[in-house]
Amino acid sequence: MGAVDIRGVRKSYGDHKVMHGVSIAIPDGEFVALVGPSGCGKSTLLRMIAGLEEITEGDILIGDRVINDVAPKDRDIAMVFQNYALYPHMSVRKNMAFALKLRRLPPAEIEKRVRSVAEILSLEPLLDRKPRALSGGQRQRVAMGRAIVRDPQVFLFDEPLSNLDAKLRVQMRSELKELHQRLGTTTVYVTHDQIEAMTLANRVVVMNAGRVEQVGAPLELYDRPDNLFVAAFIGSPPMNFLQGAVTEDRSGLTLPDGLVLAVPGGVYASAGTPVTIGIRPEHFTIASAGWPVAVSVIEPTGSETQISTRLAGRTLRVLIRGRTAVEPGETIHITAEPDNIHVFDTQTGLRIDRR
Repeated sequence: MGAVDIRGVRKSYGDHKVMHGVSIAIPDGEFVALVGPSGCGKSTLLRMIAGLEEITEGDILIGDRVINDVAPKDRDIAMVFQNYALYPHMSVRKNMAFALKLRRLPPAEIEKRVRSVAEILSLEPLLDRKPRALSGGQRQRVAMGRAIVRDPQVFLFDEPLSNLDAKLRVQMRSELKELHQRLGTTTVYVTHDQIEAMTLANRVVVMNAGRVEQVGAPLELYDRPDNLFVAAFIGSPPMNFLQGAVTEDRSGLTLPDGLVLAVPGGVYASAGTPVTIGIRPEHFTIASAGWPVAVSVIEPTGSETQISTRLAGRTLRVLIRGRTAVEPGETIHITAEPDNIHVFDTQTGLRIDRR
């Protein structure tokens, strides 16, 4: 079984601690994305699963076996790197077959596996080419094919699409997702791109400074972030935030400059509590009444329009579907449904449930 169980894993380089007791249970067959800013520890964790980094403390299991001291070649994993790592002097066929030859599989079995995977990845016409004669997307498919032919328990992907252009990344995301649906192999995927994480994974692990901030299905993280970090990290364009203190009647927010804003549905916190409210740009609605904001910038994309507005010296972004007649310099009113307003304790950063 290809379940991966990470239990209280810590990593230190001398006195410098970079991983602080990370625990993640990944069931067999699940696609999990590790996402977070640069330096959060996601690639270090992946390399510890692969055996390329030593574990300072804790355990990592694949199936029922603790693999802390197991050599990388004996872990039954396959890793796809950011830079493809293909052998330039070998053809596509030989690149894909190389690991199988090291395992001394019969030539007929090797050829059968290579051709089967080449068919899945549409690489059959390219089997006799060398990497220099391939495009970036084709090289990445070869790197994936080399991993798939090994039939491992776990696939590990380390930012495999970051070297591709935007259009090709979208195409490869779709191919990766379809591939996982066909193979059903446990997959751990590292990326700094939250869109990749949200669209590819069954579950997303948001990491920050060597800690797990939240684990959940993509839409769970989007709809109910546990804290300010997750709320700010997940979503593009990002969530809008306003900081202030809860009014005496708990009906709104007093901003630092004294402006009082009514919050639809009220604020579920004690009067005077410093809170941060968050509203995603697409959850604002232009209405006849609400918060009066001054329009500063209009950014049309065709299918939607992003409007940057100013409220008491703060920028609030509003995303509407379609097009708008609103012009820069105009004052409009915006509002949001209570269920779309997130409230966080400013001091702890933790979510305050509204019900």
